[in-house]
Amino acid sequence: MKTIQQTFSVGYSYPVIFTRDAFSAENPALKHLLRSAGAQRTRVLTVIDSGVVRLMNGLLEKLNRFAEAHADHIEFVVPPVVMRGGEACKSDFVEVERLHALVERHGLCRHSFILAIGGGAVLDAAGFAAATAHRGIRLIRMPTTTLAMNDAGVGVKNGINAFGRKNFTGSFAPPFAVVNDFDFLRLLPARELRAGIAEAVKVALIRDRPFFDFLYAARAELAAFEPQGMERMIVRCAELHLEHIGQSGDPFEFGSSRPLDFGHWAAHKLEELSAGEIRHGEAVAIGIALDSLYSYRVGLIGEIELRRILAALEGIGFELYHPTLSRIEVGRALGEFREHLGGELSIPLLNGIGDKIDCHDIDAWLYRQCIDSLAARKQATGKSLTTEETEEHRGKTETVIAEGQCKSGDTGRTKNGKSELQPDCAGDSRRLFSGKPCQAP
Repeated sequence: MKTIQQTFSVGYSYPVIFTRDAFSAENPALKHLLRSAGAQRTRVLTVIDSGVVRLMNGLLEKLNRFAEAHADHIEFVVPPVVMRGGEACKSDFVEVERLHALVERHGLCRHSFILAIGGGAVLDAAGFAAATAHRGIRLIRMPTTTLAMNDAGVGVKNGINAFGRKNFTGSFAPPFAVVNDFDFLRLLPARELRAGIAEAVKVALIRDRPFFDFLYAARAELAAFEPQGMERMIVRCAELHLEHIGQSGDPFEFGSSRPLDFGHWAAHKLEELSAGEIRHGEAVAIGIALDSLYSYRVGLIGEIELRRILAALEGIGFELYHPTLSRIEVGRALGEFREHLGGELSIPLLNGIGDKIDCHDIDAWLYRQCIDSLAARKQATGKSLTTEETEEHRGKTETVIAEGQCKSGDTGRTKNGKSELQPDCAGDSRRLFSGKPCQAP
């Protein structure tokens, strides 16, 4: 027998540009990106979110003027393709096939471009089509929502839904470039503006305490979508996501650790079970509350930290409980999340604000108790816990927090600061998975 072991590495580099009025004649960003490929005349297929077309009057005309102004160097092979927005476009493979057919019909090659303009779902579907046609056509993303600008739009993943599972089919494919045009945000309804802020809270909690402190202090301004605060939030959130991708050593997620999936195991199930009624960012906010409460109950964070997290989320305007949460079968959901990860189960939990710890030994029963506590808090107060509640409400919610709390000592940590995650209430009979307890990064 003979074995030849091959080892190689590939470097990736792409710009994330923050700008305004990207299609104006005075803005060179998009023109320079499309002409940087080196071809004498760049060929482009444009895909636009139907929701963006509906909200932004004149967008198609702007695109036509842009195409006419640069016709000597850039060829838009067909009028912009309008794709259904939201999870609908990710749940129907017909949308991907439609883009594949246009690529084939108009002879686009690997040096051509797909320009995707829209929310995260459209970017995912168009990105998957770009990644799989000819094994990869260059993709320029233009996110149009808060969520897409600070998370999905700047990352290296794409995917569509299949078999009732979110992102079951997908690939890792870095974009050629990302253009974040803040002018798109002016048109969004409040629900869409708010949803993306959850991803900023998430990445702040696991990577950057000062950023969380900013989000906490600015929660009223963010709830009002004050432009300066929103833009600062988006830029820093994108920076942190990009830092993780570039510096984690595992940009394509070959290992089991998924720190950026904090709050996401429950979020994915909330989206699936609600058939899209709960938006991704809204589901992530609930997932953050759930994972933070679990982190508290196993001694990884203190009560003050938990209160600040919940107050930040609610101050921004998020609901931290939805009846769908109580429908989740925790064991099955964690099992599906393990399949999504590959290898062993790894749930990122908080090890203080601004730090995370990977936990492999999860108490499904305790998670169920945390879900019940969020439901009880909602019933007791009409909302989740905030620091601005009345004394009467505060007394009720403190009782709810204490219910089922694990007796794991003062901190639940060993002398070296790494959690053993072995609270008395997490007996083996209630554990879903056993193995290594927790690992600090």
